[in-house]
Amino acid sequence: METIINYFTNIPSSHRSLILVGGITFFWLLESAIPLFNFEYKKWRHAGPNLFFTATTIIINFVLAFLLLKTSDWVSVTKFGFINWLPQMPIWLYVVLGVVLLDFFGAYLAHLVEHKVMLLWMVHLVHHTDHEVDTTTGNRHHPIESVIRFVFTLIGVFLVGTPIYIIMIYQSMSVVFTQLTHANIKMPRKLDKLMSYVFVSPDMHKVHHHNLLPYTDSNFGNIFSIWDRVFGTYMELDRDKIVYGVDTFPDAEKNSNLKELLKQPFQGYRKPTNLQ
Repeated sequence: METIINYFTNIPSSHRSLILVGGITFFWLLESAIPLFNFEYKKWRHAGPNLFFTATTIIINFVLAFLLLKTSDWVSVTKFGFINWLPQMPIWLYVVLGVVLLDFFGAYLAHLVEHKVMLLWMVHLVHHTDHEVDTTTGNRHHPIESVIRFVFTLIGVFLVGTPIYIIMIYQSMSVVFTQLTHANIKMPRKLDKLMSYVFVSPDMHKVHHHNLLPYTDSNFGNIFSIWDRVFGTYMELDRDKIVYGVDTFPDAEKNSNLKELLKQPFQGYRKPTNLQ
């Protein structure tokens, strides 16, 4: 465990880049081998806007990273935060609790709020208007949303009291799970279901990308499925019935145009339609 802690405390930027690029490459190839849906699209053309938003997310997180580091240093020195107020425990349990709680603040709560607050939904809309969800969709976030999610993660670090190595473990896992759960891969149904009892599985997350309510407002988790189960936002839908996108923004051409996507948060408020 000490080796893992030392590695993630000092993880080189090149290794973090390798996790991101290597993950996208791996799932990109896997999508060709075992696709869930046979999209009739030009894969590279579709990936263009999504990779642009991936790049802006990286830049924003890099620029603001000093805030995470300063906050992490402060909570470590002052012993502030939930996991620092608990009785002494094995280091592995300390790490697990830290990652699980950061997943709540940085992913589940941020995601839930984005769906419930009108202005934030319009920003998050960019992520949902992809009509061919694949591994490149994972980081299709408008730059404004990247800032919003960073703020939630920062709040999580402060309240949970996580040292830098737990933050790095969490972010590394978050990247991989984001790529996995958006990947256009056909996992065996039983395996996917088994996985979903603890972790967010590909089929579980794709329900969230269905174009109609109430499914759009479900399955907000990123790494762990427990938060959706605890707070009653877990839903199931047969993957063969999933239709990607948002029914109130049906223009696939506009939804694949980078200029239009950058303007999308500033359009009129429209939530998906409820199922009749």
